[in-house]
Amino acid sequence: MAVALSSQVLESLLTPGRLVLLSVLFVVISFIVDISRLPSCPDSLPRVGFGRGLVASVKNWVYYVSRYNDWIADGYEKYNKKGRAFVAPNSPSRPLEIVVPKSQTAWMLEQPDRVLSTKEAHRDSLFNDYQFGVDDQFPIRTIHKHLARNIVNLLPGIQKEVHASIDDVYGTDTENWRTLNIWNSLIGIVSRVTNRMLVGDPLCHNEEFLKNQVAFADAIVRNGLIMNFFPKVFHPIVGPLVTITNRRAWRKTYEIGKPVIEQRLRDMGRIDSGADVQVPEDMLTWLIRQAKAEGAAEELSPVMLSKRLLPVEFAAIHTTVLTASNVLLDLASSDPSLGYIDAIRKETSQALREGNGHWTKDSLANLHLTDSAIKESMRVSYFARCLTHRKVIAPEGVTNPTEGWHAPEGSFLTLDLAGVHLDPEAFPEPEKYDAFRFVKLREQLDPKNPEEAMKIKRLGMVTTSPEHLTFSHGRHACPGRFFVAHELKMILAYLLNNYDIKHIEKRPQNDWVGATVIPPMAATLEVKRRKI
Repeated sequence: MAVALSSQVLESLLTPGRLVLLSVLFVVISFIVDISRLPSCPDSLPRVGFGRGLVASVKNWVYYVSRYNDWIADGYEKYNKKGRAFVAPNSPSRPLEIVVPKSQTAWMLEQPDRVLSTKEAHRDSLFNDYQFGVDDQFPIRTIHKHLARNIVNLLPGIQKEVHASIDDVYGTDTENWRTLNIWNSLIGIVSRVTNRMLVGDPLCHNEEFLKNQVAFADAIVRNGLIMNFFPKVFHPIVGPLVTITNRRAWRKTYEIGKPVIEQRLRDMGRIDSGADVQVPEDMLTWLIRQAKAEGAAEELSPVMLSKRLLPVEFAAIHTTVLTASNVLLDLASSDPSLGYIDAIRKETSQALREGNGHWTKDSLANLHLTDSAIKESMRVSYFARCLTHRKVIAPEGVTNPTEGWHAPEGSFLTLDLAGVHLDPEAFPEPEKYDAFRFVKLREQLDPKNPEEAMKIKRLGMVTTSPEHLTFSHGRHACPGRFFVAHELKMILAYLLNNYDIKHIEKRPQNDWVGATVIPPMAATLEVKRRKI
């Protein structure tokens, strides 16, 4: 009788309406707890958005999705250009960001890693613990150690893959025009070319392997957006749920790649024993070599090696596709009378003739028009509002010597990439895509003058600076940018020399969700194989 009575009382208390109310209260309390744990930003710094206070914070969260880009642009004009940092809203449960002005870039980037951490900033913003299951430091060290010294030997294979993948995706019909989705076509090309460098042949030709590597990269972006809007108390529940797609995609790539990884481990073991065995020079080989050099036996399992490739796959595929799609859209929508495409064709075809049809490190480096066209697209069609982030991890925080403000442990500092790239004081007519902007600047400088020679060097795509932040800047700049530059130049050269592209009257614009750019996924190009 007592049990039945208790059940009736419980049912009367836990009505659907009350359950909904309790759920809402739990979420609200979770957000309040999160807010109370976030580091406080200096009161002396101005703020963009709706300002301080609980009501303002809620409004900032609501409008963060649609107004973040505008808020940062407003802060750059009002404060950064005058040498002042400002505070910008962030998504729920994420710390507010201190946007540091260009004049203080050196101070921020020169801070030791024990004070301002790139690793921890990436870990938080990408939710590494849930998304990857491993950090990105070991593959980053491996790229720093091995990519530059092997890039010359990689070029023939990369060139072969560029040509074959473009032929397969764009076709060889010289009579009829084809309409291709830009994003999807470039995914098909870049995933193959990138994996030629990462895992070699035959995996770079395995469609199921490539499809799941792309699915993993897609999931990183999607899941990051989702988790940004959940209180941290929910992350141990939400994280494993939303990343089921990550684990499923990784598992499929692992099952396909496992025999290749195991064979590579055996071959390199035989080399250590003195056998004369040849292994491909790719990221997989470098990871094994680096693990042995560091005495890191835990890195030498097929599972771990497969997981170590994931951060590189994500970074290399998505950012390269974004950049390449922007370059094609910018060139195709430019006034044909400017002659951008014809000039790039002439420059690249001449370089190939002089190299007997083969690219070299030097011939790629001397493609000044092509380099400028890509860098200018990176400048004007940026894929992130703020790309360089640091997290304060020093228990005592960090104090800015110029303005005197203090950021406590857990704070986030960042640089406004787009503000610098679109500053008319640095770039006249900054909103205009001028493909040969950097070539024109080069022609104004004297290479025999040491000071001007340094300025010429800074005009190249891979040379980072406070005015060119696409690859970030400082000691933590993208270590794979040299490969990406070669890859993009080869893709653009082969495409333009072998295909006609119809002019686009109006360039499709990128959209924004918070700090994340959403490219025009439905944008298309009309192409036809040229008769050569």
